[in-house]
Amino acid sequence: MTEGTLAKWLMKEGDPVQSGDLLAEIETDKATMEVESIDEGVLARILVAEGTEGVPVNAPIAILLEEGEDASALEGVVTTPVEGVVTTPAPVAAAPVAPAPVAAPAPGAITAPAAPVAAAATADGGGRILSSPLARRMAAQSGLDLVALSGSGPRGRIVKADIEAAIAGGGAVAAAAAAPADAAPTPATEASPFEGEFELVPLTTMRKTIARRMSESKREAPHFYLTMDCELDDLLALRKDLNDRADGAYKISVNDLVIKAAAVALMKVPAANAGYSTAGIKFYKTADISVAVASERGLITPVVRNANGKGLEAISKEVRELAQKANDGKLMPEDYQGGSFSISNLGMYGVKQFDAVINTPQACILAVGAGEQRPVVKDGALAIAMVMSVTLSVDHRAVDGAVGAQFLGVFKGLIQDPLTMLL
Repeated sequence: MTEGTLAKWLMKEGDPVQSGDLLAEIETDKATMEVESIDEGVLARILVAEGTEGVPVNAPIAILLEEGEDASALEGVVTTPVEGVVTTPAPVAAAPVAPAPVAAPAPGAITAPAAPVAAAATADGGGRILSSPLARRMAAQSGLDLVALSGSGPRGRIVKADIEAAIAGGGAVAAAAAAPADAAPTPATEASPFEGEFELVPLTTMRKTIARRMSESKREAPHFYLTMDCELDDLLALRKDLNDRADGAYKISVNDLVIKAAAVALMKVPAANAGYSTAGIKFYKTADISVAVASERGLITPVVRNANGKGLEAISKEVRELAQKANDGKLMPEDYQGGSFSISNLGMYGVKQFDAVINTPQACILAVGAGEQRPVVKDGALAIAMVMSVTLSVDHRAVDGAVGAQFLGVFKGLIQDPLTMLL
């Protein structure tokens, strides 16, 4: 994680702060985390407004004054709060944006932002306009020419506030207007005359992370795919029997049984329970199954740890709890970090078969399709059976084809004779 969204302030300027008080909520790429203070003081100045996106990790977000300090301690400091560029005559310590709960700064360590002083945009030694990455991105999306803008940041650096001011004031010279006819194609964020109407929804932090990681996986991991059909009749009968015996205490799903079968198969074929790294191949000792959950916020993969050593009731309960936390945005880092193998199940949507993108650095992900009645041949005669297609996506850097095929063979055997996975 390199940036986050300051979702909500839980305190306001002037509030006294005690150790343990919750200051704000930070939306990471996976969940909403709470920033807790470990010091006492007064929340003198909020530097980053709630709802601000793209706040870099370790950027200052607020100032605490310690006992005995007053507003005079805030003088003489210039800071561009959203982008975390701080210059000060005194030592500073930031209340950082982080992917996990973090402590507030030492009281009185940072001082408040002074009013920005406009200056003409300047260039560095290489002729590049001094501007922040966020400002450049906003300018490109808005069609603004940075050369025509004045920067209020240090040394005339153009920052987010300058772009917002230019947009509010009617805009600067559009870069696109000055471009020749044979210039680069129209950016995807601009409407083409041949496009229909659309609504542009800004990317959330989670969606940006999904896009980055999936692109990296498809670009860097050499995927290959293996597909097998598994008959489900015995598994469905076992599931019904277990749920009838539970008398409402729990409800085992097909996905719970798939997780258990995959975990047992990984213990029988440990070469498939692997991950790739530049230092070597990691062979995991336990089956920590990442389960793809389509939450309201986006795709996330909470982990059922040591699934090979857990019973079906425990797996079922844990999956439900993790899915609920994912939908509520309350997953903690330990709920989704790590994992040795992933499962993505689209069977409930009627999808027959698909190829999943590997959740790197893991080496394998199992794509599970819908169970449906299909004609099968048994003992030379045509019969009808409930059949499920599964596809294993494999990173060839860590797992070879024979190992992937061996894993699928063991997995299929456990699904078709489910009592064996309980041994």
